[in-house]
Amino acid sequence: MNTTLRDEICLLHAHLCSALADSNRILILYSLHKGPRNVTELVDELQLPQPTVSRHLKVLHQSGLALRKREGHTVIYTLRDERVIDALDLLRGVLADNLEKQSSLARSASRQLVSSN
Repeated sequence: MNTTLRDEICLLHAHLCSALADSNRILILYSLHKGPRNVTELVDELQLPQPTVSRHLKVLHQSGLALRKREGHTVIYTLRDERVIDALDLLRGVLADNLEKQSSLARSASRQLVSSN
């Protein structure tokens, strides 16, 4: 295997995949996609405890997926790169297709069972 590819995949996993491994962080990214948010706004929107939101924002910031900017006493978070939403949407599409195929197979198997009885 190409060493450069292996190194890039290791970096991808270390920096991005681990940050995306929690569904709440993905929800935060989608919220930031709609516009800049502070912690309180995210807490209200996502109905998550403040410490949880703060912890997830720290991970997203450290991984380079979110930016933060202080405005007085408030810290405002933004999405660093819109392409992450494109990537998440693409993955959601793959998931939807896989679920549809599984559902179709289950319906087909069910029909075969009914017709064989």
